Amino acid sequence: MNLGRKITGGKYHRRKKKVLSHRDSQERIVELGETKRKSLRVKGGNTKTILLKSNIANLLHNGKIKKVEIKNVVETPQNFFLARQNRLMKGSIILTSAGKARITNRPSQEGMVNAILLEE
Repeated sequence: MNLGRKITGGKYHRRKKKVLSHRDSQERIVELGETKRKSLRVKGGNTKTILLKSNIANLLHNGKIKKVEIKNVVETPQNFFLARQNRLMKGSIILTSAGKARITNRPSQEGMVNAILLEE
């Protein structure tokens, strides 16, 4: 029998080694609170700024952007328990000093909160 071959003729494949880039990262939870950021080293030696806590959002209204204070998380479409925990994530409805707004970006990936004012 040939070395490294099955009886059917197929090859035995060596188990692959663990690679750092295949490892899962820790879940990043963005909560309402005094703004807190963190820098991470990512693939290729680049850095990514992530958000851990925030109480400020960049609000878009009538083509103009202004910074507003986040007061509360009203609703989270993914899971209503996350709104109780004041988690900031894409699609969440937040109560700001200018009114209700919807988060349009992923704060855990981008290091800031962007939102659009909802018309009531």
